Amino acid sequence: MKRYKLNAPCQRPAIDFESVFGVVRGVLDDVQTNKDEAVRRYTEKFDGVSLQSFEVSEVEIEEACERIDPALKKAFELAAQNIEKFHKASAPTPVELETSKGVICRTDYRGIEKVGLYIPGGTAPLPSTVLMLGIPARIAGCKEIILCTPPNKEGKVPDIILYAARLAGITKIFKIGGAQAVAAMGYGTETIPKVYKIFGPGNQYVTAAKMLLSIEPNGAAMDMPAGPSEVLVIADETARADFVAADLLSQAEHGTDSQVVLVCTSLEKIEEILKEIEIQLTKLSRAEIAEGCLENSFALEVPSLAEAIKFSDKYAPEHLIINTKDARKYAEQVQNAGSVFIGPYSPESAGDYASGTNHTLPTYGYARNYSGVNVSDFMKKITFQELSKEGIRSLGETVEKMAEIEGLDAHKNAMTIRIKSLKDE
Repeated sequence: MKRYKLNAPCQRPAIDFESVFGVVRGVLDDVQTNKDEAVRRYTEKFDGVSLQSFEVSEVEIEEACERIDPALKKAFELAAQNIEKFHKASAPTPVELETSKGVICRTDYRGIEKVGLYIPGGTAPLPSTVLMLGIPARIAGCKEIILCTPPNKEGKVPDIILYAARLAGITKIFKIGGAQAVAAMGYGTETIPKVYKIFGPGNQYVTAAKMLLSIEPNGAAMDMPAGPSEVLVIADETARADFVAADLLSQAEHGTDSQVVLVCTSLEKIEEILKEIEIQLTKLSRAEIAEGCLENSFALEVPSLAEAIKFSDKYAPEHLIINTKDARKYAEQVQNAGSVFIGPYSPESAGDYASGTNHTLPTYGYARNYSGVNVSDFMKKITFQELSKEGIRSLGETVEKMAEIEGLDAHKNAMTIRIKSLKDE
């Protein structure tokens, strides 16, 4: 990791979506035109397997669930329970009030009817993401939830992905990945239903496909723009070096394009943490990937924790760990972060898996203006209003005057005609 003083640039590894938009646009157009046939071609080309049927059968799901180790089942069941508890408690609630006499306004929520969840494969399949997306979608009341994930060379989906889907209540699962999976969900094919919104992480091709679909009238909305995973750790002289090193490495192993940042008030502690990183790195199965990430990462010395919070808000990390004295006090000052982990015993991996909060979070600085995935993301908010005769009397003149100043005579008349009807009574 590079070492900097406070004036360090707030830089991340560059993402070049422009270079992949052309390729992805071709895939989207092909799938929109040729549907299943195009998806089959891309699956054979990119995943190395020829599939006659994309959908995972109920028999495959049952057999996969039977093969899961009981201890692993228990771990995923506890995680699912915590995720369900937190997301149910944080779901939006309807509001109704009388704004003026006789004028009742209400907000209510409806689940998005059809949603698609994308779960990447590759070097580290993410069954935990199935829970993080599937459970809120079910709580929101989405009527149709489909899941797409890449097959392996044998045309199979990992058992644990299917078990997580069962826990989340997802029954429609398709063995397709990449931009072709996003296109299939966005447009619909002969066998894959069209959805209205697509959720889930993926590589730059998947992200580019979601971005392009989101600006098409007949495409599908997306959860959020995203880049590679990242963590920023704020530490002081009280932090245990081995704890901080482990937290930094837990994000570094995601990918060489990820970034980890250490912000610390003690240069001596920084050096201690960096030495501990070297020790722990030798024991990791994904050490080479973590090393690649560390080349993109940096440690920053700051004069105070107030400056550390200021820098963190500027960086707007996906994950923020505050491992300091009075950590809760500093957490209350945070403005920009996807998810915050408070104190020495709150590793980011707890949130990734089982604490109950969602791990699908804004990256690449988008925490300045986006939130992590929650139940409301799977919902639409609809407003209602009902005016009684008394409501017309109390609000009518106001509406008339506002419509008149905007030159919208028909708007004014819609109120005027009702006012006159009441006078005639």
